[in-house]
Amino acid sequence: MKLAFISDIHGNAVALEAVLEDVRNKSVDRIYVLGDICYRGPDPKRSLERVRSLQTEVIKGNADEWVVRGIRPGEVPEQAIDMMNRERDWTLSRLDPQDVDYLNQLPTELKLQIEGVSISAFHATPDSLFEVIPPYADDEEIKAKLMSASVTDVYVYAHIHKPYIRYLDGKVVINTGSVGLPFDGMTKASYAIVEVEKGRIRTSVERVCFPIDEVIRQYEEAQYPNSVMMAKIIRNASVK
Repeated sequence: MKLAFISDIHGNAVALEAVLEDVRNKSVDRIYVLGDICYRGPDPKRSLERVRSLQTEVIKGNADEWVVRGIRPGEVPEQAIDMMNRERDWTLSRLDPQDVDYLNQLPTELKLQIEGVSISAFHATPDSLFEVIPPYADDEEIKAKLMSASVTDVYVYAHIHKPYIRYLDGKVVINTGSVGLPFDGMTKASYAIVEVEKGRIRTSVERVCFPIDEVIRQYEEAQYPNSVMMAKIIRNASVK
């Protein structure tokens, strides 16, 4: 059984389509979506509709929560909150009330049993949509923050936009990276594959090209409130 975990689409429907085509080409059996579907991208409505068309299990990310209720003080740097709420309002104006209700009702964790292998998937940590656990976190932090809620064979999370695979105490920890806004300097969409066969586990991080200039043009044509900064992030795959 071959499973794809995608996340952090962030309204980048162009990158999402590229990833879904790659998933089809790899003969994936199931797709799971780990949140952050609409916010901060030029095409939130299409992104959400495409995710819903997959008819699969989807969980909530912090950006989905922000679409529902806005960004609150303390959740982002103080100097960024006004602009980020303007971006949220722009995103909200492109969605229907039913779309917002869908995001609000999403669960926050997946627990899967695939051919004798257990998989726990969540957006940031099992207890938070917002906490950041970076790739360089030490073993004790990984165990305390990502692996303490349940004992499973594979832990999959997203949120940090920097994919990696790590092995710890006989378990696998995977970060999917980001479909729509990679932050690791590689200007390619990212997602993770977990393949289970007779109790064996194979994992990989997949990188997929998408037309960056087209996405930047979409930001500009849509008059996105923060289009200059978002274009820079897309072009450099970095927030620095």
